Amino acid sequence: MNNSSLPMVFLLLAIASLVFGIGVVAISRRKARAVPQIQLAVPVEAIAPAEVVNVVDEVAEVAEVVAAAPLSVRDRLAKARSSLSGAVGSVLGRSDVNEETWLELEEALLRADVGVRVAQSLLGALQMRVKAKEITTPAQLINALRSNMASQLVGTSRDLNFEANLGAPNIWLMVGVNGAGKTTSLGKIAAQQIALGRTVLMAAGDTFRAAAGEQLSTWAERSGAQIVRGAEGGDPSSVIFDGVQSAHSRNIDLVLADTAGRLQSNTNLMEELRKVRRVAEKGAGKVTEVLLVIDATTGQNGLQQARQFTEATQVTGVVLTKLDGSAKGGIVFAIETELGIPVKLVGLGETIDDLVVFNPTEFIDALFE
Repeated sequence: MNNSSLPMVFLLLAIASLVFGIGVVAISRRKARAVPQIQLAVPVEAIAPAEVVNVVDEVAEVAEVVAAAPLSVRDRLAKARSSLSGAVGSVLGRSDVNEETWLELEEALLRADVGVRVAQSLLGALQMRVKAKEITTPAQLINALRSNMASQLVGTSRDLNFEANLGAPNIWLMVGVNGAGKTTSLGKIAAQQIALGRTVLMAAGDTFRAAAGEQLSTWAERSGAQIVRGAEGGDPSSVIFDGVQSAHSRNIDLVLADTAGRLQSNTNLMEELRKVRRVAEKGAGKVTEVLLVIDATTGQNGLQQARQFTEATQVTGVVLTKLDGSAKGGIVFAIETELGIPVKLVGLGETIDDLVVFNPTEFIDALFE
């Protein structure tokens, strides 16, 4: 090869190298573009996370349903039912009705907190029917006892008194000793009334208990109610009076008034509550409901509370709280039969929905089944 041909060779080699390089780059780019297209066509990585999220969501939804599923009254009254179930089972296991039957039933009723008078009244009527041969078997006796207990509760109006055409605020006073759940019950009632479409104002009349006003303010925020508060240690009557006047000026339907709740044996407290009742109606509103809040776990002591508060404030209904706890439930019979005051609401838990209208039939069923 001569020297004149060398430049031509180098030029051809350079052109070949350039073409080869361009081809390699083009192929590499084409492959690079092809890879994600294949991954998108078979989206293994995309599908797997989506499926995991869906499974988690489904599990969460099931958990929410389980958590939200309300316990039945029967479930919540398990401890109350245990006071009667043992005696009922023992009586049903006998072949006849004898003296031991009556002793066992009386003891069970007293353990269930129905009170001596109610127990004697219930069993006295049944003993007369046994003597008259109207009842001859233990099963008939238990059925008759259940029916008699139900008849003492069924037929009573349990509606909360609200006069829609009053032209002024309805006033509902909440009374009861400290610790019974008075302020909490007031907050739950406020939320329920607002859900019914009524406007509500809270009057923080419990000016003697530390943090009572703060607690009520929290409930006002949760429920959407308005609130009127006074100075700590101030006159409860003036706070409630101001609340009623404020509600009237704003065309508010309902004033829920919290009151002091020191021990019911304190004469000054009862005089104070009498004053609250009088002053509340001096303005534009009208007291249409006085709800006594009783802790069901206090047993027969709750009956004494009901007597004294009724004398001072003319109680129109009872809110029985903590019925799902260690309460035995029989206090319902004592309150309604001895005092003639209807149990209107019962507390079966901590949430707003756990303050419910008292259902006598459901209550009796829960005690016996």
